[in-house]
Amino acid sequence: MLYEIALILVVIGALVVVISENRKPYISIFWILFITLLPGVGLVFYLLLGKDYRSRRVIKPEELARFDALRDKAVGNNIVDHLPEEKYEKLASMMHGANDTPVLNANSVRIFTDFTPMFQSMLDDISRAKSFVHIQFYIVEDDEVGRQLSSLLIRKAQEGVDVRLMFDSWANLFVKGRYYDHMRRGGVKVQSFQKLIPSMFTRDVNCRTHRKIVVIDGHTGYTGGMNIARRYRDGINHGVWRDTHIRLQGPAVAQLELSILADWRFCTKEMLDAPRFFPPVPMPEASTDNSLAQIVTSGPMDEWNTVMQGMVQAIAQSRRYLYLQTPYFIPTQPILMGLRNAALAGVDVRLMLPANADRGAITLYASKSYFRDLLPAGVKIYLYNKGYLHAKTMVCDDDFVTIGSTNIDPRSLEQNFEVNTFLYDSNLARRQRDIFFDDMKDCTLVDPDLWHKRPRMEKFLESSARIFTPIL
Repeated sequence: MLYEIALILVVIGALVVVISENRKPYISIFWILFITLLPGVGLVFYLLLGKDYRSRRVIKPEELARFDALRDKAVGNNIVDHLPEEKYEKLASMMHGANDTPVLNANSVRIFTDFTPMFQSMLDDISRAKSFVHIQFYIVEDDEVGRQLSSLLIRKAQEGVDVRLMFDSWANLFVKGRYYDHMRRGGVKVQSFQKLIPSMFTRDVNCRTHRKIVVIDGHTGYTGGMNIARRYRDGINHGVWRDTHIRLQGPAVAQLELSILADWRFCTKEMLDAPRFFPPVPMPEASTDNSLAQIVTSGPMDEWNTVMQGMVQAIAQSRRYLYLQTPYFIPTQPILMGLRNAALAGVDVRLMLPANADRGAITLYASKSYFRDLLPAGVKIYLYNKGYLHAKTMVCDDDFVTIGSTNIDPRSLEQNFEVNTFLYDSNLARRQRDIFFDDMKDCTLVDPDLWHKRPRMEKFLESSARIFTPIL
């Protein structure tokens, strides 16, 4: 009897919390029903996946202000007040206001669509490091690729370079601790993002870093969608692992460094605000490179969903075409509405997704449930067949492109710590457009008529999977 009373009180308390969070009605209703109908399971899932963290902050405002001051000093007069393309002024201003991240000029950007040249380029840059190497990845596996990186990091640490590595603890759950201990013994400062224990017993369990950032001596950086694992190099059973990453040189690297150091402070309580981590940024290697770049981060403790808001704004401003690649497509309502509106307005909207799943069938079915919302509006949907498409890119009108770690799903858009680079550059946009067209050669275009005629059971499974989108 006492157990039943206690459970009822806990459920009532949880429902009060859910209602008080004042979130989107469909999310609140989902959790209310889940907790009410399955109290034990519902409470566990809510504590693990459902909490709203926006009342918290990663670091104190005064600490962030210190990092901002160091960044501003490092980038000098490379902060851009007005963009050449006027239509992106509002987007850039909104990102600056929401994320305190300026548009910076004089950047050199190289796009990689294959892991091997990206990884070799990164290793070459790390081997030349003189002062520090700061690395953050969602996944760093103990395989031949991961060991190649760890060996180099140990060598650089023994040469006197300040080397730090941060990884997501839950994504690397099955990586044996001896892999990281070996690096620690070699002088590498290794830190997990949200340790398994005690995070599994706290509300922080669902705070995951999905960011991929490397900063070398404050002047060279890497970011995008690639992790450190053999499958990125060798592919998987049904083909290649297709992803996109970028190498940056120039002032934008200082903003990547700010992101890493803020996360390091959050995880370790160590404030790394020495000026040497924000050296004056030299000009890029090629004097002809002058890309405008804006590093945009988002996370569950930020006041705004900045990457999602930036995507929504970019979609709304597209005029001729909008091409989007994502491995998971479970869009928020603003993104879904934006894509439909753009297509209905005559914009050439194309969405590219993997034909096969890597997380399990439920995510793939949930993604496909949204096709019925997009196809009637004129959105062209391409399913990538050559392997697994893991790229997270958007390109518009030959003048804007974003490449990053953010998937189009609730976890990335609202729960994970993510980072995207917004690039206001016609050359890079055309390069990404051509990459999209090249990937189309390995895709099947979804036929709206055939899609409408698919078996009823398949439609039912898709609709059923869609119910669980708040926790996917």
